[in-house]
Amino acid sequence: MNRVTILGGGPAGASAAIAACGEGSAVRLIEKSKFPRHKVCGEFFSPEIAQDLDRLQVWDAFVAAGAARIRRMILHFGQRDKTCPLPESGWGLSRHAFDALLLDRALALGAEICRESAEEPWVIAAGRRTAGLCRGRRLFGFKAHFEGPANDAVELFFFRGCYAGVSAIEGGRTNVCGLGPEDFFKRFDFEYDAVVAESPALASRLAPLRRTMKWLSTGPLQYGQAFNSPHERYRAGDTLSFVDPFTGSGLLAAVRTGALAGVAAARSEPVSDYMARCRASLKKPFEVAGIFRAALDLGWADWLAGLVPGRLLFALTRPH
Repeated sequence: MNRVTILGGGPAGASAAIAACGEGSAVRLIEKSKFPRHKVCGEFFSPEIAQDLDRLQVWDAFVAAGAARIRRMILHFGQRDKTCPLPESGWGLSRHAFDALLLDRALALGAEICRESAEEPWVIAAGRRTAGLCRGRRLFGFKAHFEGPANDAVELFFFRGCYAGVSAIEGGRTNVCGLGPEDFFKRFDFEYDAVVAESPALASRLAPLRRTMKWLSTGPLQYGQAFNSPHERYRAGDTLSFVDPFTGSGLLAAVRTGALAGVAAARSEPVSDYMARCRASLKKPFEVAGIFRAALDLGWADWLAGLVPGRLLFALTRPH
């Protein structure tokens, strides 16, 4: 029986562990940090996540955790809004709850979790790469949970080179997660209450809500993908491809690439074959996100969003 060693206990690593256990492999999952924990994340799951979680046999646990159902998408550009229904319901669940249910499933299947190992990991799912940009131009993310009136929409607010996503999670709470440039955040000493107040639309949306935790921050962040790079190990999740979070496809991509990596490692399949499958699934949403990111940087996003139907924009950023 193969032993599959996985570095990283987040959604990609835990999904890899579940998939490898399902192939009959002994699994060692290396995670140095305490899990589960709150992380900077949009905590939005696009509709396709249902079939991926069902294959891992954690869909029932996901629903039982109280995942909020999300039926609409609203884009806010200054004074202009664009609303459209999602083709199917999306979902909202905190990373604290989601990471826990994936790890619980991996443990139930026999995976061993440890803080370190002398073994060389087969699957690398250790999270995002840090940026190499000059100070001031680097990107940072922020997130907090709020209590108060929740709705069934995932809302994106674009302002001052930043954007923030707002959507419901379990327990009637609302997650607020954003990203923006370091030089802008420095104007406010990284005080995110002041940052979100720079968007009148976002400030109005949050006015009836009460923040229930300290703002979390992470960075610097770097978009990138390694689909065409030669590798000796199976890379998954953000280690393989960190797509712009406004697409809302990051968690789906993490679960999907993690599961593919776990199966490939358990079967000792060529890394090149695994990479080809990931490239086929993720290349298009990564390229579309890059186009939209460039439009944001140039101030054309409002114009572009006005031309492209919302449902099409959502569909173009889904992994295959």
